[in-house]
Amino acid sequence: MDPNSTNAAVLEAPFSDKLRVGFVSLGCPKNLVDSEVMMGMLHHAGAELTPAASDADVIVINTCSFIDSAKQESVNTILEMVQHKVANGGRAQKIIVAGCLVERYRDEIMKNIPEVDAVVGTGELDGILAAAGIHQPKNDSPFNILSESSLIDRAPSAVHKHSQTEVNEQASRAEGNLREQQGRFSRMDWDGATAALPSYLYDDETPRILTTPRASAYIKIAEGCDHPCGFCIIPQLRGKFRSRRIGSVLAEAASLLKQGVREITLIGQDTTCYGEDLGMKDGLATLLEALATMNVEGIGPIKWLRFLYAYPNKVTTKLLETIAAHDNISKYLDVPLQHAAAGTLKRMKRGGSGAIFLKMIEKARNIVPGIVIRTSFIVGFPGETAAEFEELESFIQQARIDWLGVFTYSDEEGAAAFDLGEKVPKRTIEARRRRIMRTQQKISAKAREQWIGKQMEVLVEGVSEETDLLWEGRTMLHAPEIDGKVLINDFGDHETLVPGSFYRCEITEAHDYDVVARILD
Repeated sequence: MDPNSTNAAVLEAPFSDKLRVGFVSLGCPKNLVDSEVMMGMLHHAGAELTPAASDADVIVINTCSFIDSAKQESVNTILEMVQHKVANGGRAQKIIVAGCLVERYRDEIMKNIPEVDAVVGTGELDGILAAAGIHQPKNDSPFNILSESSLIDRAPSAVHKHSQTEVNEQASRAEGNLREQQGRFSRMDWDGATAALPSYLYDDETPRILTTPRASAYIKIAEGCDHPCGFCIIPQLRGKFRSRRIGSVLAEAASLLKQGVREITLIGQDTTCYGEDLGMKDGLATLLEALATMNVEGIGPIKWLRFLYAYPNKVTTKLLETIAAHDNISKYLDVPLQHAAAGTLKRMKRGGSGAIFLKMIEKARNIVPGIVIRTSFIVGFPGETAAEFEELESFIQQARIDWLGVFTYSDEEGAAAFDLGEKVPKRTIEARRRRIMRTQQKISAKAREQWIGKQMEVLVEGVSEETDLLWEGRTMLHAPEIDGKVLINDFGDHETLVPGSFYRCEITEAHDYDVVARILD
C-alpha cells in the first residue's frame, strides 16, 4: 500500500454500560495493525468498540505524518472528531491522538488542540488503556493472560473512511548502529519528542481485533528502519529496525487461519531486512518457507501469502527462488525504487541506478516466471534535473512495471533532504507526476490486455464501490487496496457470490488498470 492512503477501522458493538471507544485509523497497513492491537487491548480490558463517533465515550485517532498531505489529513480528522466532545454537544469524554504525528508533534498537539486529552506514540501502544481511563490491576497484563484461542478476534464490521514483547532480547543490525552513531535517529530538534526511541514490538500473545475483510489479514513482522533515505523521517518516528521471532510470526499466522483468514500479507518498513538483527541470513526467505509449508490441523495451509516493501539491494536469489518454489506464495514483488537516475538516488542516500534495477527486475522475471512487479517513485526531489527526470521516464518504459505509484516530493522538516538546495518548483513537480502517470497508463493498459482469456482465481470482496451492477475482487497478483481490481459482471451458474470466498474466473475485458471477469466455478 502506498503511505499516503487512508484506512479507518472500527468495531460494531451493542449498546451497554461499558466504555465505548471509536477508532479512526489513518495511513498505511503498518499503522492499521497498530490500531488493531490497541483495539484488542481495549476490548480485552472490557471496553466496547463502536463505528459511530456520536456513540463513543472515547475517540482514538491513529495518525500518519509521512508527508504533508498525510499530516494535514490527520489534523483535519482530529478537529472533526473534537466536535463530538461533550463540550461541543456530543457524547465523547476523551479524545486520544496516537501514532506518528504524536512522535513528531507531541507537545504541539496538546498545546494547539486543547480538546485532546492524551497522546500515545508509536512505541507506547500499551499506554492506550491508561489514556482511555482504564486502570488494570497491577499484575493483569494484556500481554500474557490470553489463551491461544482468544488471541485474535474478528471485527463484525469494518468501516472505511475514517507473550511478553521480545524487544529486550533483540540485537541490532550493524547498519542501524552505524546510523545511530551518525545521528540518523536524532530527534533533539523535535519539540516535545521523548528522548528514547520507540522500541515496542507486538507479538502473538498481544490481543488484536482484525478489521480487514474476513479472508485477509496483515502480519507485521518487523518495526522501525535503519536506512538513511534523505526524504524520510520514519526511522525517527518508529525507531531502529527490529524483527519479531519467527516462532511468534508462525503462531500468529496459525491463530489467523483459525479465525478464518486465508490470505496473509507480511509487512514491515523493510521486510527484506527481516531477521538480520537476530543473526539470520536470508531471514525473509526462511520465514516465507516456514509459512508456506505450515499446515494447521483441520484447516490446511495459508492459501495466499505475500510480502510488501522490499529494498532493491536485498532482493536475493534465495528470496526469489523461495517465491518460485511455492504455489501459495504470490508471484508479486513490491520494491519501491524511488528513482532511476543515479545522481538523484545518490542525493536521496539510496544508491543504485536504472541499469542496476533493470538487472534486478530481469533476474526476478527469469527466476519467477510471470512475476508481477510493483514500485513507487518520487518526482521533484531537490536537484532533480530535466535530464534526470527523462532518465526516470526512459527507465519506466524499459522496465514495464505492472503496478506503479508516483509521489510528488514533500519537504519534511527533520529529513536530510529538507536542507538541500535546488528545490524543484511545485508546478514542475506536478507536471512531471502527470507525465509519468500518462506513460505508465499506456504500459499498464498493454499489460492488462495480456490477461484477456486467462483463467485466474479471484478473491471476491463484494459489491463494487463504483456501481451496484458489478462486484469486485482481486487475484493473487493484486495486493489489498493498492492495485487494480477485478470487476465481475457475470456470476456464471451462481445466483450470488459470497464475499471472502475464492472462485475461478476468466478475464474477458481489460482497462487501464482494472479487468473484467466472469465466474466459471
